[in-house]
Amino acid sequence: MNLVFFDIECASVHKTYAKICAFGYVLCDENFNIIKKEDILINPKGRFELTDRKGEKGIVLPYEYDEFKRHPSFPHVYPQIKELLEDKNNLIFGHAVLNDVKYLNLETRRFKLPSFEFSFQDSQLLFMTHINDFTHQFGLEYIANALGVEFTPHRAADDAYATMRIVEALCKVCNCTVGGLAGAMNVTCGKITRYQITRPQSKGFKRYNMEKKAAKNERAQKRIQFYNNLSRKKPNKSGGVLKGKTITFSRAIEDDIAVSIPLVDKIYSAGGRYSSKLENCTLYVSTADDVTARTKSAAERAIARVTVEELKELIDA
Repeated sequence: MNLVFFDIECASVHKTYAKICAFGYVLCDENFNIIKKEDILINPKGRFELTDRKGEKGIVLPYEYDEFKRHPSFPHVYPQIKELLEDKNNLIFGHAVLNDVKYLNLETRRFKLPSFEFSFQDSQLLFMTHINDFTHQFGLEYIANALGVEFTPHRAADDAYATMRIVEALCKVCNCTVGGLAGAMNVTCGKITRYQITRPQSKGFKRYNMEKKAAKNERAQKRIQFYNNLSRKKPNKSGGVLKGKTITFSRAIEDDIAVSIPLVDKIYSAGGRYSSKLENCTLYVSTADDVTARTKSAAERAIARVTVEELKELIDA
C-alpha cells in the first residue's frame, strides 16, 4: 500500500469552472518514505484571478505566471492524474480536500472528460476530530506550524508534503498505522464517482453539526416568539420617560426572551418603541463586554448605549 497526498492550485475558481494551474503530489510508502514528489504545472487556458469577489485577499503563487503557458492543458495531464488517484494500491489524502476534488470535477466537466473515481481522506477533518474542535477550519499553515513542519505556502507539492507530515504526526499521536487512522478516529472517507461527490465525515463533526442546527432552530423559535410579542405592542399614549425614544437590543439580548420580552413590555409602557434597525435607534442596549458587529455598528453611529440594568433603572426612576 502506498499513500498519495495531493494539493491543487487554480488560476481562477467560479461556480461552474476551476481553472487548475498546478497539481502537486507526494507519493510515499505506508511508513512515509517518499517515493516521488512532483509539481505538475498546467496551462489553465484562462487568466489568473487570485482574489475573492471583492477583489481582496489575493494569494500569490510561488511561480512565474508566464511559465504556465509553456505547459500542457488539463486534458493532457488528466491521464497521469487519473492513474495516480485511481490506483487501488494508493490511499489518497488532501487538506480541506473537498475543495480540490470539486476542482477536479469541474475541470473534467469543462473539458468533457470522464469522471474521476476514487475515495479520499481529509487531514483537516482528521486534525479537527483529534482535537475535538469543529468550530472553525484549521488551515494547513496553522497545523503545520503547530507541528513544526516547514513548507512554502501555495506551492502545490509543498502543500502536499505538509499534509503528509500532518498525517504522519497524527499516526504517532494516535499510535496507529496510517491504514488504521480513520478507524481510530471514527472518520469515513469521501468519494467521487460519476461526477457525484460525497464528503468525508466523522461522528464528532456530525454531532457538532446536529447540535449547531438544533441551536439555530432554537434561536429561530425564540426570535419568532420575540417578534410575535412585539407585533402586538403599541406605545403608551400618555407618554413616559421613553417617549420619543426607539430602543434596539443586541442580538444576544433579543434571543434571551426571558429578558427581552418583559423588557419590551416595560419600554412600551414607558412610551418608547422597539426597532431591530439601528437607523431608527436612539438608545442601544447590550452587555458591557459585547463586541459583536451590531454593537460595533451602533458605536460607529454614536448611538447612546446602556446595559439592561441601566435601562431598567431609567424606566423605574
